[in-house]
Amino acid sequence: MRLLVIEDEPTLAGFIEQSLQAEGYAVSVRHDGPSGEAAALTGDYALVLLDLTLPGRDGLQILREIRARLPELAVIVLTARGAIEQRVEGLDLGANDYMTKPFSLDELLARVRAHLRAPGQRQSSVLEEAGIHMDLRTRRVQREGQEVALTAREFELLAYLMRHPDQVLSREQILNAVWGFDFDPGTKVLEVYVGYLRRKLGVEHGQDPIETVRNVGYRLRVPRER
Repeated sequence: MRLLVIEDEPTLAGFIEQSLQAEGYAVSVRHDGPSGEAAALTGDYALVLLDLTLPGRDGLQILREIRARLPELAVIVLTARGAIEQRVEGLDLGANDYMTKPFSLDELLARVRAHLRAPGQRQSSVLEEAGIHMDLRTRRVQREGQEVALTAREFELLAYLMRHPDQVLSREQILNAVWGFDFDPGTKVLEVYVGYLRRKLGVEHGQDPIETVRNVGYRLRVPRER
């Protein structure tokens, strides 16, 4: 499960990242407002930990934008702004929770677990698209009834494509969501992993479900019923 930390203080961000990783989460970190907002809106995250005082863009502005575009994304605000009025403002703008610095990392982890357990927070644990069956809990994948053995990165890439069927996804979106780093125009890692997926899905025996959209990115093509 992927989480995003938007925190400009490197030491605190590092502590939070390490603590979340120790719990088994995949964690991305951004240290300023603009890059944090871009990651939150284009990545496929289960929850965002959001500082309010950020360089470049205020956290409340980011929260307002997240709520406008991704209303179901859980957001826990982390801030030194402890006044009641500021807490009320954050909660009114749609924060799911609010923690004032300094805080206990154990308590933070408990709140993260609680929000990820919230009813309806996440989609079904099973994805089915383009003849592919994916169980997110057991991490088993089948295509047309045949087992497909995937590495962890291949699984995350296929899951991201399956969560956005028939949607053209840019290379930047996919790299940010699956690898957690900013787009590098020179990297070929995405192309390499798409090739791995195509071979493992046995596309030589049937239609390739992953369509390359020239100069843009990729799309999981879903056959239309006739």
